[in-house]
Amino acid sequence: MESTPTSPVLSPLQVIDARSASVPQIKSTVSARAAIRPAFWITALGLAAAVLKIAIALNTFGTNDVAAFYMFARSLADHGLEWTYRNGVVWFSGFPVFNHPPLVAYYLELIGHLSHQEICRSYGLTFPFLLRLPGIVADFIVVLVLVRLSKTSLRLRIPTWALALFAVSPVSVMVSGFHGNTDPVMVMFLVLAAYMCLRERPVLCGIFFALSCQIKVIPLLLLPIIFFFWLPRRAALRVTIPFVLLSLAMWAQPLTRFPALFVKNVFSYGSFWGGWGITYCLHLTRSPQFNGTGFFNLPPAAAATAFLLKLGIVAAVLMVAWRRRHLPGRAVIDSIAYAWIIFFVFAPGVSVQYMVWLAPFVLMLSPSLFGWLLATSSIFLFVFYNTVAGGLPWFIAISRNDLNPIWAPWSLLPWATLILGMILLWRKAVAADPSLRLISFQTLRAPAHK
Repeated sequence: MESTPTSPVLSPLQVIDARSASVPQIKSTVSARAAIRPAFWITALGLAAAVLKIAIALNTFGTNDVAAFYMFARSLADHGLEWTYRNGVVWFSGFPVFNHPPLVAYYLELIGHLSHQEICRSYGLTFPFLLRLPGIVADFIVVLVLVRLSKTSLRLRIPTWALALFAVSPVSVMVSGFHGNTDPVMVMFLVLAAYMCLRERPVLCGIFFALSCQIKVIPLLLLPIIFFFWLPRRAALRVTIPFVLLSLAMWAQPLTRFPALFVKNVFSYGSFWGGWGITYCLHLTRSPQFNGTGFFNLPPAAAATAFLLKLGIVAAVLMVAWRRRHLPGRAVIDSIAYAWIIFFVFAPGVSVQYMVWLAPFVLMLSPSLFGWLLATSSIFLFVFYNTVAGGLPWFIAISRNDLNPIWAPWSLLPWATLILGMILLWRKAVAADPSLRLISFQTLRAPAHK
């Protein structure tokens, strides 16, 4: 009779060792699969949103910003950059509106030329579409960066529901797909600069931050946050040198040929008085001193108020940058989010497309605040675009001063959301550290781990 093979007899200790050795592999496999699955679907949602934006951009003209950019392109091609800065394009609002850095001017010249080529016309690649295409691509890149951040670090983990909302954000769809401006591209470079802070790549951080300033100069408000983040890490020069060199290279033409005109047009720009936040509330008083519109020739009280609000924003951002410079890596993202919240609460004026500026940073700071901000901003933007487009379906939207009373009250929704969010975030910070003071330059440090 043949004997059958038997399994080796293991001692209880050997059984425990064998089981414990297999657990990490099982856990790592499960966690990897769990991380990949949401990342795949969020990326798919971001791609679907990009396709929707492309469809909108192919079948609509957009806002009066698109028409203004087309006039810029013609002016740049016919007369050059200096003439366009000096004379601008007098639009229906009655003011010169060319206030963009040279890189935007070069791109406008390029797509102005391409849009007249027969091959582009045959495929429907019109000027309005080509103007919006970089913003659509930029939105998708930001989704990819946030997905990667959420996958690679528990400290930066973003809830799946919040990432999904960001990927299909109605605000992003309306701004990037319909409006027609350069704001989403600026946001992309700013997110990449912050991402390089987390990856401890100061040179790339300086390059991406410089590129964000080539789209719009408003990121210069955040320069103290970037600089002071790298200062205690002994990498301030490694981020400053590429930032300065790239900025000088990009601004070489206006800085060497017409510096005063460049500074006046690009760096002295202020948004519209009376359509947002504090200035809107002052405008409602009907006082002649607060009844100005636009950003030129404001009444003395309105001009003084706008100046003081801007000064307060700069001072607050400097304080945030200095106090939080020693905090760990992700603090740079939180600091940028705080700076944007301060800006939007106290800004003298905010254009509707600006609502994409703070979205990715508020998302990482507080997903719940992002959810409420997305809801209120979506309502505000829909009312705005639906008003200036004359109702659905939207094809072309022309903003006029006589339409402001219809949509401007809805701007109070996201503004009030940010005020409430700022208060709640402050209360949360004080609860964690009762010694915290609102106005102080005392350096904050990470709590010691016990």
